Amino acid sequence: MAEFTDELTPREIVAELDKYIVGQKNAKRAVAVALRNRYRRRMLPEEMRDEVIPKNILMIGPTGVGKTEIARRLASLAKAPFVKVEATKFTEVGYVGRDVDSMIRDLLQVSIRLVEAEKIAEVKPAAEERAIMRIVDIKQPLKAPATRKKGYDENNEPPDLTRAIRQMMGPLLGNMPEPEPVRNAEPPEPVRDNTVELEEEKKDTERRERIRTSLKKQIETGALDDDKIKITVEESQGVPFMQVFSPQGMEEMGMDVQSALGGMIPKRHKQREVTVAEAKQLFTQEEAQALIDRDGLIREAIYRAEQSGIIFVDEIDKIAGQSRAGGSGGGPDVSREGVQRDILPIIEGSTVTTKFGPVRTDHILFIAAGAFHVSKPSDLIPELQGRLPIRVELENLTESDFKRILTEPRNALTRQYSSLLATEGVTVEFNDDGISELARVAAEVNRRSENIGARRLHTVLERLLEDVSFQAPDIEEKMILVDAAYVRHRLEDIVKDEDLSRYIL
Repeated sequence: MAEFTDELTPREIVAELDKYIVGQKNAKRAVAVALRNRYRRRMLPEEMRDEVIPKNILMIGPTGVGKTEIARRLASLAKAPFVKVEATKFTEVGYVGRDVDSMIRDLLQVSIRLVEAEKIAEVKPAAEERAIMRIVDIKQPLKAPATRKKGYDENNEPPDLTRAIRQMMGPLLGNMPEPEPVRNAEPPEPVRDNTVELEEEKKDTERRERIRTSLKKQIETGALDDDKIKITVEESQGVPFMQVFSPQGMEEMGMDVQSALGGMIPKRHKQREVTVAEAKQLFTQEEAQALIDRDGLIREAIYRAEQSGIIFVDEIDKIAGQSRAGGSGGGPDVSREGVQRDILPIIEGSTVTTKFGPVRTDHILFIAAGAFHVSKPSDLIPELQGRLPIRVELENLTESDFKRILTEPRNALTRQYSSLLATEGVTVEFNDDGISELARVAAEVNRRSENIGARRLHTVLERLLEDVSFQAPDIEEKMILVDAAYVRHRLEDIVKDEDLSRYIL
């Protein structure tokens, strides 16, 4: 099996995470070590490799401090399948809702898309070559089209549906002889020397080859991109989905009738008039799918999900049972501990049945996260606590952190807003004192109302630039300087009014 990630040292992983996430050094170190341990495990002998299990992580910290972003960036660095699930969406077996096995099915679907994208990239040059030749065949066939009987194909064979029916009914009616191709009823021509005809046919073929070579070059260079052609493509049929009850729980299963019947029912096609550029794109997609080994793709996707998958379980504090310490344990909390017990075998290591095949969860890395404002990590059942051995507490973001968040990351919010408005010809420039004032306002609102961490910067910036964003297409002043005075003018009244800030910021 091919390697699926470029290995990084823990120090390099932290440096990459620093490009997008401010602070939280301890959390970054923990996930960096967890990722590096996967590389170390793959270097072990076969008999030792299966004994090493991942050290799952429990992140503790309020909303908006970077828990989800750390896990998401980690998966991106490792080129690993990654899903984020909410623990509150799951219910104990026997209750209506999603079963915990669905997180593994979701992870496998992500893994399939990931591997498929890589395989398509590998075969893209060959697929593009095939696509170009299909367009050449449409614009200039190698042979002149032959006359055929109405309703029959170019070989005077029965249409697809007739052949399909004959294949399906053959076992019932015995071996039915194939109908003889329809021949022209005209009397045979007298035998004559066809040397002249052969010579003309040869010249015609050479002429067509020259034209096809010229067409191929023009299509490759894009000279004919705007030309219209008629193409036949497979009709896109939405795969119907239905929810079924299986021994493992309720699962969404795709009922792909075409695959289930093994191609006995012919695929439906339709004609479209498109540009050569669009035809090239459509044909490239079709040819890429034809070149991919689907069974091999599924095998690699399952392997990657099992060996490098990362599942981020958010809001795990919301299912931390408090009834064990006292209380009735009824009402809406009735299945909290049940959900924990259902999640436990998934994290411990089990086999989950999916429509693509069984998936083992022994070596999937689980990162659980929660604020734990009301409950405590010790409120989780002891068995689940033991399966989350690494605990990392994330720190609250301060005013200085907000200032760094606005300027340092590659995807800093100030850069995003400047780039968006630049598409309208408006230049927005943030100077240092403007950024400092924005950070102060965000920290102040977080202190006086609900602390939502760095997400407060989104609401503050949106409010700050609301008028500019609305008037950008028509505004005459194309240069906007965001300094401290501009920020105070736009936000000070709202910040002063505590009741108003609760609703607007």
